[in-house]
Amino acid sequence: MSMSASPAPRLDRVYGAIADPTRRTILRILAGGEVNVGTLAGRFPMSFNGVSKHIKVLEHAGLLRRRVEGREHWLRLEPAPLRDASRWLEHYREFWETRLDSLEEFLTESNRVPGRPRRRRGRGGR
Repeated sequence: MSMSASPAPRLDRVYGAIADPTRRTILRILAGGEVNVGTLAGRFPMSFNGVSKHIKVLEHAGLLRRRVEGREHWLRLEPAPLRDASRWLEHYREFWETRLDSLEEFLTESNRVPGRPRRRRGRGGR
């Protein structure tokens, strides 16, 4: 993710878009390949206009692209914004893992019986 421009507005749009279960379902469908808007709308128990509003939110977040062929509109997934959002979350996962590892080490040390050898565990031993 480029740090030259502030990623906050884009991340806000991505997280706002994926907060809704209908939009997550649309993304899951599009992960399987390009889909016609009418076909996509037929898969949901709501009006075409309702699905169209969800599509617009996903478009605004940059999560899908529309291709117009005559009167048909085709949608495809644009995964880059999801990758950027995942990288942002990954940074904080690493932060918290480091913090929790330090806490675990502190608690282990404070509970260790003097004279007993220290037992070391790797990351996979939790």
